[in-house]
Amino acid sequence: MSEITRVLKTFIGYLKRPDLYPELGRKIIKNTVNRGNAFKGKEKTGSWAAERAITQKEAVLKLFGSEIDSFRVDYQDVLQEAIRRENACPVKMGGAGALELIYYACEFTGAKQVVETGVAYGWSSLASLLSISKRDGTLYSSDMPYLAQDSDQYVGYVVPEPLKPNWKLFRFADKESLPKIFAENQFFDVIHYDSDKSYNGRIWAYDELYRHLRKGGVFISDDIGDNSAYQDFCEKNNLETTVVEYEGKYIGVFIK
Repeated sequence: MSEITRVLKTFIGYLKRPDLYPELGRKIIKNTVNRGNAFKGKEKTGSWAAERAITQKEAVLKLFGSEIDSFRVDYQDVLQEAIRRENACPVKMGGAGALELIYYACEFTGAKQVVETGVAYGWSSLASLLSISKRDGTLYSSDMPYLAQDSDQYVGYVVPEPLKPNWKLFRFADKESLPKIFAENQFFDVIHYDSDKSYNGRIWAYDELYRHLRKGGVFISDDIGDNSAYQDFCEKNNLETTVVEYEGKYIGVFIK
């Protein structure tokens, strides 16, 4: 698909969804007036993250007191089936991330209420659900529809049917999804951010999500090296954060 075709298809997709008009306006501003803010502070945070980064295994042991080796053994069949489904999926989306970090964050907090932004295949959703389903908890997910490609039916594709009763998926931009989620539940045990990667988008979402994280809860943000939003947020709130290097990218995690 050419860039012009993709943009045109996306625009038409927005026009067909009046409930997404607010996000269309924000997209236009982000890609014109605020275009330079997407990577604001990237070089600064790249150095900052590199100096602090540890492995996922080290982070889980340091923060949650758990070894991660048993995860792949205990859930071998589930994970193999998820890989099979991803490989069979006709649409390509983001792959699996630091699943153990998410799973053990839920185990550490005894999570019953989790919120995540960004779903794609549903790998992070699967990691959360494997934990919280033991306690009949609920995962609230915010995921913007994929307007440029016919992939909506494949969102959460790797999540097995038995786990879906514990999952609520909101198909709007975060600025519309999160208020709907917070109307259903005010405080969360674990928050996982993996959606709008722009500086302004992150700063808005971090503030909103942090207010709804209970004391002792775990906050995780993917791809914090894209810009300095996560570093600036932590410094503004005097948060001691751990930085995880995973597959060449940086993840931020802290306990409130």
